[in-house]
Amino acid sequence: MDAKTTSWVSYLWWIGWIISLVTSNNMNPKPSLVTFHLRQSFGLLVLSTALWVLNWFLMFSGIPGWYFINLIISIGIFVLWLLGLIAALNGEEKPIPVLGAQFQQWFTFIK
Repeated sequence: MDAKTTSWVSYLWWIGWIISLVTSNNMNPKPSLVTFHLRQSFGLLVLSTALWVLNWFLMFSGIPGWYFINLIISIGIFVLWLLGLIAALNGEEKPIPVLGAQFQQWFTFIK
């Protein structure tokens, strides 16, 4: 796969991310576009997985309005995912709004 394809595949949930990571390890040298989107998509995956786990703990807690709070956060994550996917499809190293710059700093172990 080329760098652009590897970048957008990383946004296809955990299995796509793993496929992109393995594929990118065979690229020499690894394009910065791939590394950039691996970090962005990993951040979104961690965020959405954490929300999913939190939702399981709070689903039956009786917190008023939790369903609507969860819905709003889920829609927000979906919009961020869509923006990241569009940037990858266009071959741009454009960070997702709000957390994109932090994802690049936090996940420097992804090379």
